[in-house]
Amino acid sequence: MENGGDTGVITRDYFDSLLVEMRHIDAVEPCTQLELYGKTFATPVMFAALSHLNKTHPEGMVEAAWGLKAAGAVMWVGMGDESELEAITGTGAQTIKIIKPYADNKDIFRKIEHAEKCGCIGVGMDIDHQFGSINSWGSVLNLPMKPKTLKEIESFVKATSLPFIIKGVLSTVDAQKCLAAGVRGIVVSHHHGMVDYAVPPLQILPDIVKVIGRNIPIFVDCGVERGMDVFKALSLGATAVSVGRAFMEPLRLEGAAGVMKLIGTMTNELKWAMAVTCSPDIQHIDSSLIWKK
Repeated sequence: MENGGDTGVITRDYFDSLLVEMRHIDAVEPCTQLELYGKTFATPVMFAALSHLNKTHPEGMVEAAWGLKAAGAVMWVGMGDESELEAITGTGAQTIKIIKPYADNKDIFRKIEHAEKCGCIGVGMDIDHQFGSINSWGSVLNLPMKPKTLKEIESFVKATSLPFIIKGVLSTVDAQKCLAAGVRGIVVSHHHGMVDYAVPPLQILPDIVKVIGRNIPIFVDCGVERGMDVFKALSLGATAVSVGRAFMEPLRLEGAAGVMKLIGTMTNELKWAMAVTCSPDIQHIDSSLIWKK
């Protein structure tokens, strides 16, 4: 792959191309609280739907959950066995479980049911893995995957009382289909560059917001590294933002404490950006604050 097609680089460049207008008169101390699915969190900075972090830190996902619990933030979970999810939710961290699009829908329904029993606040599907990957066609870690129809997604939504969330939305077409299926949240994401030359989530976010409105939460991930990135995403219409790779080094070095510290740092950076733009809370960040370089 030539450097020009590196989706990670393209995404970072787009973040950095967005400039922020300052506003000071009538400013108030901002509130960073997130209201989500009937619960209140201290911050819109969330832990992305990661998995297999035992090499980063012993019981890495559970350790991260302890940090999320202490920080008052949302924990997302990707692949992992049932005992790991039980240990994660056992920390008290408010957790959203994301399920792969397994070929056998029975596996999906079983995992939805388990997420409910564990006390997750939401459950969903990672649709961008429906063909596996370019190097592992049709499977993820040797587990068969299969594309899902709109009717199948509707059946997953109806199978649970929990909010069902679709991760991997990167078009207004899919956003409209998610609304039609009764989905109660979407994650605008290209899965850290699954496809070369993918549109940066923040570039397509305003168009997706026009489709979704305020009907359901819109989450964003991919390439979020600092509080100003979070501010830009919220200003363009995101409800909250997931952070993945930026957590790896703090988790490796300090475990739960490192995760908690990074959330605190990014939330403080977000709060400062809100303070100097007259943004009183995360629901009222004016999109006109953002300028394109």
